[in-house]
Formats: sequence, C-alpha cells, structure tokens
Amino acid sequence: MPATLRDVADRAQVSVRTVSNVVSGYEHVSEKMRTRVMRAIDDLGYVPNPIARTLRTGKTGLLSLVVPEIDVPYFSELARAVIDEADALGFQVMIDQTGHDHDRERQLLRGGGRRNLFDGMLFAPLATRDELDDIEASEELPIILLGEHAFDGRFDHVAIDNIQAAHDATAHLLESGRTRIAAIGAQPKEEYATPLQRTKGFQLALEEHGRQPVKALQMTAPHYGRADGYAAAAALIAQDRRPDAIFCYSDLLAMGAVRAVFDAGLRVPEDIAVIGIDDIEEGRFSRPSLSTVSLDIPFIARTAVTRLAARIDDPAVAAQEFIAPHQLIPRESTAR
Repeated sequence: MPATLRDVADRAQVSVRTVSNVVSGYEHVSEKMRTRVMRAIDDLGYVPNPIARTLRTGKTGLLSLVVPEIDVPYFSELARAVIDEADALGFQVMIDQTGHDHDRERQLLRGGGRRNLFDGMLFAPLATRDELDDIEASEELPIILLGEHAFDGRFDHVAIDNIQAAHDATAHLLESGRTRIAAIGAQPKEEYATPLQRTKGFQLALEEHGRQPVKALQMTAPHYGRADGYAAAAALIAQDRRPDAIFCYSDLLAMGAVRAVFDAGLRVPEDIAVIGIDDIEEGRFSRPSLSTVSLDIPFIARTAVTRLAARIDDPAVAAQEFIAPHQLIPRESTAR
C-alpha cells in the first residue's frame, strides 16, 4: 500500500498537520522540522495525492503558461525560467501554445471546464484589447499578462519597454557611424503591440539623431523567424542603395539577415551591421556573435510567478504593472 500522511507523521514523529504544512510548502515551518519530514517522505516513498489536496484546499497546484510558439527560443527560455520559479513555490506548470491563432487565444482565455484544472494563468498572447475585454477579471481565475498590452488596471502585467529597447538598438547603430539604417519586423496588423512599439522606438532614435525614417528601408515580416529575416534582408540588399546596418525586431530575424548578407557576398559587420532583440543563446555563439538587446527573462518569470501566487492567495489584490529591465549588448555583428 502507498504511504500516507499518517505514515510519514509516525516516521518523523510529528503531527499530520506538520507533514501537511511541509508538503503544501507552508513557509512557517522550521528548517529542522522540514528536514525531518522530508527525510521520512524519502524513506517511505510518499507521493502527495493531488486529488485529495484539491478537495481539501480547493487548489490544484497547477499553473498554465500560454505562449504563441514554444519552439521560439525566447519563449522556451521563458518557459524554463517560469517552471523553475513555480517549482520553488510548490507549483507545477502546464504549457500551451496558441500558434498566433486568435481563436485559440479566445478558447484558452474563456476555457470552459479545462480552466478548472489551474489555479492561475500566465498569458503571453497576441490578443487584442477586444479579446481581453471579454474577460471579467473578478469572475475568472487569476491571470498575469506577459508582453506589451496596454495596462488597464484589471490584470497584472509584466511588460517589456519595447520602445526604449528598439531605440537603444538603433541608437547603437547610429553611434557606431552607420548612416543608412534599415529595420525588419514591422507588421501590417495594427493590433500587434510588439512591432508597433519597436517601430516607434526605431523611428524615435533616427529622429533624435537628425535622420528621417526611409519607408523603403522598413521591411515587414509575417513572423519573427530566420526565414523571414533572410527574405527581408535579401530584399534590402537588392535595392539600388542598400543599407549599411539592419535593426531586426528579434534575434531570429537577425540570424536570418546575417545569412542573407553573407549569401550576397557581403560581410557582417564590415559592409552591413546587424542587431536584434532577445539575447537568445544561439546569437551568443554564432559567428559573428550577434549584438542584441537582452531582455531580463529571470526578472519576468520571477515577477510573474510571484505575483500570480499572491493573487491566487488573495484575488482582491490590486492589479499592478511591472516593467522588465533590458540591456544593450554589443558584439561582433556591429563592431567597427
């Protein structure tokens, strides 16, 4: 027969309540007592019964993380950080992806019976304000928004300052002596906050340095993958007056752009400098290594999970917005 709480309590010579507090992650347990209980759990091979815990506490211990694409390095790194932070607080994480599908986003937001599986949701969608307006924050499970949606006071929001990040990347190119700077990543759908904000930051940096944005140098990208960056950069290089620098709205776009430059018989950074945003691991080890704006993923994960845990304990907590720090990291792809 599997071990029970009573078996663990008898082995550790403590009360059943003490064992329950340790298993539930209750913080007001002495380290000595926690060690004794954990040793008994290991000795007996005790496995907590999630169904019993749900019946007892009304909570499942599960969080939902929803991202557009799990195979995009930024989101996979974010998922890993969220899992680590959640584990430290006694939660497990189930990951789902929307595939940039608004219907899928609505389904996961409204969710029906499936949402009863989770104590809270970390949501990093492309959802528009209209979709979020359909959700009554006071009547639904706790939701923390990750990304660039405008803070409206209903949902906690852990955001990136995309305008400043794009500004810093573009200013770096200008200050390194580049004069004809292109951008890859704008999108025709205006409801997508990320490209809108990064376009604004790009244009703002140009104007501050006395330059006007050139429409022919601003390329759209249907997605933020390597192939999209390659195609857009190839089109830029084919122009009569090619750029001498390219700001890409993501590192994956930048990786594709670097390849396009080399395939055209040109050099990075001597002929065309390239910079991205995200600081994915691939860019650190590529040749040339990729200049980028590093987003503080550990901060995003820690803040989001901690805030969600607090909201699970007290749904009446007032919503707040948190802005993640970022850092410009110059590497070989922009070096003179």
